[in-house]
Amino acid sequence: MSGTNSPEAVKKLLENMQSDLRALSLECKKKFPPVKEAAESGIIKVKTIAARNTEILAALKENSSEVVQPFLMGCGTKEPKITQLCLAAIQRLMSHEVVSETAAGNIINMLWQLMENSLEELKLLQTVLVLLTTNTVVHDEALSKAIVLCFRLHFTKDNITNNTAAATVRQVVTVVFERMVAEDERHRDITDQPVLVQGNSNRRSVSTLKPCAKDAYMLFQDLCQLVNADAPYWLVGMTEMTRTFGLELLESVLNDFPQVFLQHQEFSFLLKERVCPLVIKLFSPNIKFRQGSSTSSSPAPVEKPYFPICMRLLRVVSVLIKQFYSLLVTECEIFLSLLVKFLDADKPQWLRAVAVESIHRLCVQPQLLRSFCQSYDMKQHSTKVFRDIVNALGSFIQSLFLVPPTGNPAATNQAGNNNSGGPVSAPANSGMLGIGGGVTLLPAFEYRGTWIPILTVTVQGSAKATYLEMLDKVEPPTIPEGYAMSVAFHCLLDLVRGITNMIEGELGEVETECQTTTTEAVSSPTQSSEQQELQSTSDQMDKEIVSRAVWEEMVNACWCGLLAALSLLLDASTDEAATENILKAELTMAALCGRLGLVTSRDAFITAICKGSLPPHYALTVLNTTTAATLSNKSYSIQGQSVMMISPSSESHQQVVAVGQPLAVQPQGTVMLTSKNIQCMRTLLNLAHCHGAVLGTSWQLVLATLQHLVWILGLKPSSGGALKPGRAVEGPSTVLTTAVMTDLPVISNILSRLFESSQYLDDVSLHHLINALCSLSLEAMDMAYGNNKEPSLFAVAKLLETGLVNMHRIEILWRPLTGHLLEVCQHPNSRMREWGAEALTSLIKAGLTFNHDPPLSQNQRLQLLLLNPLKEMSNINHPDIRLKQLECVLQILQSQGDSLGPGWPLVLGVMGAIRNDQGESLIRTAFQCLQLVVTDFLPTMPCTCLQIVVDVAGSFGLHNQELNISLTSIGLLVLFHLLDRVRESSTTADKEKIESGGGNILIHHSRDTAEKQWAETWVLTLAGVARIFNTRRYLLQPLGDFSRAWDVLLDHIQSAALSKNNEVSLAALKSFQEILQIVSPVRDSDKPETPPAVNVPAPVLLGPISGPSLNRPFVRTDSIGERLGRYSSSEPPVVTDELEDLNLWWAAWNTWYRIGSESTKPPITLDKLTFIPSQPFLTALIQIFPALYQHIKTGFNMDDLQKLGVILHRAVSVPISSDASPFILPSYTEAVLTSLQEAVLTALDVLQKAICVGPENMQIMYPAIFDQLLAFVEFSCKPPQYGQLETKHIANAKYNQIQLFAPAEWVALNYVPFAERSLDVVVDLYQKTACHKAVVNEKVLQNIIKTLRVPLSLKYSCPSESTWKLAVSSLLKVLSIGLPVARQHASSGKFDSMWPELANTFEDFLFTKSIPPDNLSIQEFQRNESIDVEVVQLISTEILPYANFIPKEFVGQIMTMLNKGSIHSQSSSFTEAEIDIRLREEFSKMCFETLLQFSFSNKVTTPQEGYISRMALSVLLKRSQDVLHRYIEDERLSGKCPLPRQQVTEIIFVLKAVSTLIDSLKKTKPENVDGNTWAQVIALYPTLVECITCSSSEVCSALKEALVPFKDFMQPPTSKVQNGES
Repeated sequence: MSGTNSPEAVKKLLENMQSDLRALSLECKKKFPPVKEAAESGIIKVKTIAARNTEILAALKENSSEVVQPFLMGCGTKEPKITQLCLAAIQRLMSHEVVSETAAGNIINMLWQLMENSLEELKLLQTVLVLLTTNTVVHDEALSKAIVLCFRLHFTKDNITNNTAAATVRQVVTVVFERMVAEDERHRDITDQPVLVQGNSNRRSVSTLKPCAKDAYMLFQDLCQLVNADAPYWLVGMTEMTRTFGLELLESVLNDFPQVFLQHQEFSFLLKERVCPLVIKLFSPNIKFRQGSSTSSSPAPVEKPYFPICMRLLRVVSVLIKQFYSLLVTECEIFLSLLVKFLDADKPQWLRAVAVESIHRLCVQPQLLRSFCQSYDMKQHSTKVFRDIVNALGSFIQSLFLVPPTGNPAATNQAGNNNSGGPVSAPANSGMLGIGGGVTLLPAFEYRGTWIPILTVTVQGSAKATYLEMLDKVEPPTIPEGYAMSVAFHCLLDLVRGITNMIEGELGEVETECQTTTTEAVSSPTQSSEQQELQSTSDQMDKEIVSRAVWEEMVNACWCGLLAALSLLLDASTDEAATENILKAELTMAALCGRLGLVTSRDAFITAICKGSLPPHYALTVLNTTTAATLSNKSYSIQGQSVMMISPSSESHQQVVAVGQPLAVQPQGTVMLTSKNIQCMRTLLNLAHCHGAVLGTSWQLVLATLQHLVWILGLKPSSGGALKPGRAVEGPSTVLTTAVMTDLPVISNILSRLFESSQYLDDVSLHHLINALCSLSLEAMDMAYGNNKEPSLFAVAKLLETGLVNMHRIEILWRPLTGHLLEVCQHPNSRMREWGAEALTSLIKAGLTFNHDPPLSQNQRLQLLLLNPLKEMSNINHPDIRLKQLECVLQILQSQGDSLGPGWPLVLGVMGAIRNDQGESLIRTAFQCLQLVVTDFLPTMPCTCLQIVVDVAGSFGLHNQELNISLTSIGLLVLFHLLDRVRESSTTADKEKIESGGGNILIHHSRDTAEKQWAETWVLTLAGVARIFNTRRYLLQPLGDFSRAWDVLLDHIQSAALSKNNEVSLAALKSFQEILQIVSPVRDSDKPETPPAVNVPAPVLLGPISGPSLNRPFVRTDSIGERLGRYSSSEPPVVTDELEDLNLWWAAWNTWYRIGSESTKPPITLDKLTFIPSQPFLTALIQIFPALYQHIKTGFNMDDLQKLGVILHRAVSVPISSDASPFILPSYTEAVLTSLQEAVLTALDVLQKAICVGPENMQIMYPAIFDQLLAFVEFSCKPPQYGQLETKHIANAKYNQIQLFAPAEWVALNYVPFAERSLDVVVDLYQKTACHKAVVNEKVLQNIIKTLRVPLSLKYSCPSESTWKLAVSSLLKVLSIGLPVARQHASSGKFDSMWPELANTFEDFLFTKSIPPDNLSIQEFQRNESIDVEVVQLISTEILPYANFIPKEFVGQIMTMLNKGSIHSQSSSFTEAEIDIRLREEFSKMCFETLLQFSFSNKVTTPQEGYISRMALSVLLKRSQDVLHRYIEDERLSGKCPLPRQQVTEIIFVLKAVSTLIDSLKKTKPENVDGNTWAQVIALYPTLVECITCSSSEVCSALKEALVPFKDFMQPPTSKVQNGES
């Protein structure tokens, strides 16, 4: 109120007050002096207040009683002019809020007096309004008095006053409630909620209410009292009241202030205890009333006509239901039941009209309807209110057709006026006449002669009532005809729209919530949150279960009533828009039921639409025997027609737009389709198109109906399955109006779109659709049996269409789809059959061209699945079907030939399935296909299929051998052309990974680069060609060009084998093996009689080569050994031209050599891309040689052997990639050879055996074989290098398996077993060939020794211990054979260089520099010593006795060695116990004895032998001296401790040896003993004497024996002269 508080406003107020008082004083000067005085003292009062107070307004309010007094006195004069002046002044004070409570009371009392005197009535009302709206000072009695004053004025005789007072009362009542709301707002912060008091019967108990609330309570309570014609408690002074006005006031309060009643228990109490009983009481006359009784008798105390009251009661009820439903559940049940009753036919028309308007208000509030359903229909023992409302609407609509309006019995049968003055009931045929006559008719419903217009009553979705708003009418209004029907019709439409929108919205929310909760649950990271998710998901589920129960109940409660009403209206509708609305409602209900899974109701609605689409009484079994269960309520049975409570009328008010034949086995007459039928058909299409996913089993209904309609309209299938208008083949041709002719393309288009949209259905729904189509098709097939009439092709055409649009998931429906179409293809009716084949072949072609993901080239299973039905068609004997099949093959070849891949056998099989008795045209077409294959597709098909091509060709040439041979030779020419192309493409193919199809010939399986794909193609092609060479050789050889072809083939094998692709190279060798295993061809005379193409059994195709893989061995079932056996067996193979054959084999050898030398050439530079051949490849390569050698051995010379050797050596040297090693490498400890090593030795073995049995001149090859083998032996200690390639040394893997992830990329093999096996072979071979001239001349023995020296000198350092042991034993064996040969050839000098090699070898072995391992056991050591002893034995038996044949230097070296051996070499690290053994005592002894044995020999026959003796003596004496010296030294140092046993033994041994030696020397002829020797012997003496101090008794006795012989040297000394002289 800032405007009235501003200083200017206050100043203005003061001025106005003073001028008002002056004016009053002036007016009263003459007649009313007391008033004049009061006015003048008032002026002074105002001035005083203004002067003394700063807060002028507050001061004015405080003194307002005095300020107002002059004006009240003025009003008391009852003088109009003065009264008006005073009232104006009072209003001004009020509007500035300067009136206190007391002053206000005084003012009201003054106004009451004026009212009683009927003065200034409008001004009074105005003043009251200003007083109550500008402030809140008026309360309680004052307020009630003010309100009563307004009521009293309402009942004056003056119309204007009357109406103004009514408006003021309404405003004042609103103000009272607004004050209460404001009061609640103010106090809301202080107390959360008003204290709830249990309502009790004492109506005055309002002590708990705040002031404004109390006023509102008292006012509302009195309004109820007044309407009930009781005395008011608070509004004292009321004289008169009308029920209508009271009801209007109640309605406005309830409508505008629902929160007051919901929040305050006292008010709720009023609602329950006062309002509801009142309403029910007031309704009673309407309930009891029956049509025809007196309309004016109203038992209510206030005598008023009762349309106004009834209508207002309904308005109140609408508000109660809408706003207070939750409070008044029971009461609302009564109200709703009353509403339903008011629709009865025996109620007055106007009552039915306002009742239906009230129901309409409910129908547009779906949430309210939902509450009814939950509160009543879903509770036990409760009225099914929602169901009753819907059913009542249905009955109401039905009754309108049956009962004449407003009780006029004539109206049904004749065009009599009814009292409404509305339109006339037209004669039954008016609809047709109207259209014919061009008159525009009102939209209407027409049923069995009753014609009801459709009026535009309201906008869709809003319940704008007409009669409920007629508050000014006292008499019942006249209701225009059709009004009630139109409102009821809208009720149904709004009800359907409301509940479907509501439920579908909620369903959508539930679905999205479910999706989000599940995705969250999936991604939730921790256990606890997972539990929360599960919790929320279960809450979600519970919520959904509750919601779903409500939805289902709502649908179950309303669908029967809705369907009955809508079906009736659909039948009666003559208006296109109305029909459209009805159909839309049926469609939405069907879809909703479908979504909720309510099958019965869904099928019922769909049935209704289907029936509407067909002519009346059309015999369609599927509609009359639907699978839907019969409902318990018989009147709603779904079976047959009784789904409608009234069966549809047969007379049609619709324009006939088409005449056609019914689809039946024996069609009788024609049937007519109306525009409404077409409209229904469109709805049906729309339903299927938009809601296909929820149709489920009712697809059967929908599709059956559409099939019949399509048949009647004469639509026929065209390419792709779309239906186009076509003429019926027989019977009266279909008659179509131009209207429908323009419609047909649209219908056809919608039909196609319907099946196109099947691509959006989920898999289950799609299966429902396919099943429905298949069963329709089966019916059509049954109908077409036994006659050649035109069958219905609807289902077949639509199966095709559905298949075509669902190609992206064709796998899930392919089997049922094609399985059924194959049945159709076998049908006796040719037209049916033709379409079956058309559909099937179209689907196969479409499937092959469709861009699948992954593409067909990577999905072999799918490709074969798609082609399979084509193969199945071969089992059908109808020639027209087979022709279709072959045409399809031809088209597939032309469009897809390049990418058939694994499908080739199938396609070729179809061509081959044509039999000779199947007519010329079929065979010709099949042959045409074959020609296309031979000319265009041999290059692109997998070569495994070439065999089939030849077989198929053979089947065509069964009686024509020439054709067959010519085909084969054509085949060959093509084959080489093909091989060239493949080789070229394969070598240039891209290594990049390709995502989708590439390469212009063929993409295989999951090969992800072009290079890999080409590799596969090359492999298959080559294998195929090789096989054809093999199996067709007797056909090919006579062609004259065979040797050139052979060369070309070898060239291809070579280039493939040298390909850098393991798979290709391996396969090339496989093919090589295959063509080498051919036994020479059979002679002409032995050729088989049967035609050759058929002679080769199919298994050859799939036999040994089904495609290369690493793990399959390449050797055929017969091993190499068996094959060699076969070659050398007694039966020589049959040969045509030996020489030509030999040339072929030598060409093969050259190819083999080129492959071998190229593939095994070591890399010069090293990088990541170095290509290293695989083990299986090398194995296969070497395995080829033995078989090949058998054919060329006669001409095989040293050069060839050199070439072979290089390849063998390189092949064995190739390392293995570390990732393959675990599969190829045996563990280090296993002495196993790899298959490659086996093959290499086998190759050499074959050679050696051949040399052995061959002519003399072949023996010069022996040394070369020895060289080769010895090279292999060296591998035991020094694995071969492969070019610059770094390999992981085998020794690194000695005690642990080679690791998978070794750092080196290449791992050298374990060559030890191979080297050792090679050594065995060397020894065996040497034993056989030692005396051969070439072996002697080429110094083989020296080479063997030289090779063995390496492991022998390494000894313990060898990678494997077995190696040096084998080397020793081999050396001994070889020497035992070789030394006699060497001695034999001593003079020739051929062995001169061998001796030093041998000496060095002995030296290196016996005195090895390698240290024995620490873990060597004593037993092991002894075993190793015994090997050393064996060597010394060999020296003493095989070498020293033959000294005269042996070079001196060699013998000297041997002696030095023996001397060295006979001295113990002591190592300080041994323990006492071990020293005995570790000093090789046995070995020393053996050496010593050997020295001793050769130190004196009486049988000296040659100077050579004497030389050996002298040498041996000198060595022996020096040795003895050393031992004695060492002993003396050790004895002295050891003090009291005895010396080690073995030292004692040694000294004893030496002492004995000395005595023996001296004895021997004495016995020898003096001239044989060198003087030098004697000097050495005598020099021993002093040393011996020094030993006397020894503590050991054994040594002493030996010493005595040694000293005794020295007596012979004791003689007197001679003079030097004598000496010199003598």
